[in-house]
Amino acid sequence: MTHPFRKAVEDGDHAALVDLLAEDVVFTSPVVFKPYAGKPVTSAILGAVMEVFEEFRYVREIADSGGRDLALVFEARVGDRTLQGCDFLHFDESGRVDDFTVMVRPLSAAQALQEAMAARFDAVAANAAGAS
Repeated sequence: MTHPFRKAVEDGDHAALVDLLAEDVVFTSPVVFKPYAGKPVTSAILGAVMEVFEEFRYVREIADSGGRDLALVFEARVGDRTLQGCDFLHFDESGRVDDFTVMVRPLSAAQALQEAMAARFDAVAANAAGAS
């Protein structure tokens, strides 16, 4: 059975994805040092990432037996750079994502991701402000 988070991402269903986030979720980006706190900014970032990643696909799902931690290994493309990455998710008592860390490789792909996201920073900030 596919995890609901994975299904929302694979379906491109941003609303379903946002419904799975805790209000106090902390998002740690692979290209920014300081984590982002809160559902509005995390939602805005995820919306932008869904636009940036091309040919996105999960290739492996690794879950703990207690259901509170999930690692989703993915592949995608940003411009002419192919990347590999992993979404590390922790779920609170109600099953919502309260900690979300993304890691990507190689460095050249991470740099391409950073540039693509930086170009959308103003829109992300505006979306986060409008959602809070």
